[in-house]
Amino acid sequence: MSLKEIIKSQDFFSSLSDSELDLLCEITTLHSYEEEYILYYENSHTQELLFLVSGLARAYKIDKHDNEIFLYYIYENSMISEITDLNASTLYAYSNVELVEESQILKINYKKFKEKFLDANILCQALTQEIVKRSSQLQSLINREFIFDAVSKVSMMLIDDLEMFNKLKRHDISLMLHIQPATLSRVLSRLKRNGIIDIIHGKVVIKDEEALCSIYKDKIDD
Repeated sequence: MSLKEIIKSQDFFSSLSDSELDLLCEITTLHSYEEEYILYYENSHTQELLFLVSGLARAYKIDKHDNEIFLYYIYENSMISEITDLNASTLYAYSNVELVEESQILKINYKKFKEKFLDANILCQALTQEIVKRSSQLQSLINREFIFDAVSKVSMMLIDDLEMFNKLKRHDISLMLHIQPATLSRVLSRLKRNGIIDIIHGKVVIKDEEALCSIYKDKIDD
C-alpha cells in the first residue's frame, strides 16, 4: 500500500478529501519498529503526532519506587500521542509508551498538522473523539486503581479486553491489575463456579456477560 492509502485506511483520516490526503502525505512518514521499542518517555516533548497503523503498544508510568504502573493498551488504527493543550506547538508525554508487538507507526509533523488542518477546522471532530476515548481509558484506570476490588478488576478486563486477557500470562495480568497471582486464580475459580465464565484449555470464555458487567458496574454506582 502507498502512504496515501495507509493514511486513508485509518478511521481518523477517513473523512479527508483526496487533496487533503495529498497535503497530509507531505508532512507524514511511515516507520516500522520491533517489539519493546520505546516510542517516547514520560515528561518528554515531541513535535510528532503518532498513529498506530498495525501492532500493539502500551502506556505505563513509573512511580517513585521505580514500580511500573500499567495504564492502558493502544490498538492499531488509533492515535498514540496524548493531546492536552491545543494551543501548544509541541506534544507533552504524560506516560511512557512501549511497543508490545512489531508495529507500523505514522509520524506527522504536529506543528504543520495543526496549521494546515486543525486551525482550518479540519479533523477537529475526529481529534475530539480521540480525546474522549483517552479520557474514558483514564476513567477506567481511576476505577481500577482506587475503587475496584480484585473481582471487579478482573471482571472489567474480561469484558473490555478478553482477547488480551487470554493472550497474556496470568502473572503479567496480576502485575497489570496490581493483585496477587493467587488472588487472580481465586477470582477466576469463583466466576467459573458461579457459572459466569468457563475456562477451556486455559482460555476464559464468558458465559454470562450481563452478570460479569454488573460486578464492576455496581462498584461504580455505590
